[in-house]
Amino acid sequence: MPNQILQVDENMLETKLDRLVSEKVEQLLNAMLDAEADEITGAARYERSGERRAYRAGHYERNLTVKAGTMTLKVPKLKGALFESAVIERYRRREESVEEALIDMYLAGVSTRQVDDISRLLWGERMPSQT
Repeated sequence: MPNQILQVDENMLETKLDRLVSEKVEQLLNAMLDAEADEITGAARYERSGERRAYRAGHYERNLTVKAGTMTLKVPKLKGALFESAVIERYRRREESVEEALIDMYLAGVSTRQVDDISRLLWGERMPSQT
């Protein structure tokens, strides 16, 4: 019986693990946004309640760039109340650590073309030179 050696492609494992973590974090953030909408409206989605303060009016998608890459969040829209989230700030497109990294690269004298290349490698998204 020959000895079999198990070979693992580490690059493939890392990309699958990164993707899995990113998907789970995205699902968690979307669940947190839904829970906040439930709290603001006073009722869960599709629930009939006399204490309801507002109504859901669907959601809109917003991309958020974080260390793990770009995530698509489903931000609830409400009728009769303003949806303000503690999870993400209004109009926020990037996590603070991403912005700090961009500022550090700028202060170090990295060219905008190199910043674009680095941002594609780190976050999977290019940063325009205006940023």
